[in-house]
Amino acid sequence: MNIIEKHFEKLLWNSRLFILLAVIFGMIGAVILFIVGSVDIYSVAADTVSSYLHHEHPAGFHETIVGSIIGAVDLYLIAVVLLLFSFGLYELFISEIDAAQASESSNVLEIRNLDQLKDKLAKVIVMVLVVSFFKTVLHTTYNGPLEMLYFAFSILALSVALYFLHKGGDHKSHDGPDADGH
Repeated sequence: MNIIEKHFEKLLWNSRLFILLAVIFGMIGAVILFIVGSVDIYSVAADTVSSYLHHEHPAGFHETIVGSIIGAVDLYLIAVVLLLFSFGLYELFISEIDAAQASESSNVLEIRNLDQLKDKLAKVIVMVLVVSFFKTVLHTTYNGPLEMLYFAFSILALSVALYFLHKGGDHKSHDGPDADGH
């Protein structure tokens, strides 16, 4: 019975390697989103230069530029979510990333437990929602004071949410306490 138990536990432990599928495909998704966002910004830049060279400024041109760039930023943020997810899963289930441990750069990708991964993902997802909100606001028309009041309340709710998100975060620097003395 001891041999069967030993082999079963080894098989069970090695089954965690299936996480590599999520890590690899999460990274592929992140790279795709970075490329698509970059191509979108390049396209906006090329269109903008062409428009100014030909002295063409169609109606809504600036709103289109801003909307396209905000859309690309949205793609970048979603790519960051995928990166954090991939790095976090790898570090939690497979192994610490030796290159990250030896690096002197930011520890933003350092994940020690599942709660820390969820916290980092939640913060980036909230930022994705904020960017999506602003992209939607650019293309919204307001037909009355009640709609403007809803718009003002939505900005207030977003501001309060961002305040509490920032307030609840870990903002300690490596060199000492932050501005609040923490």
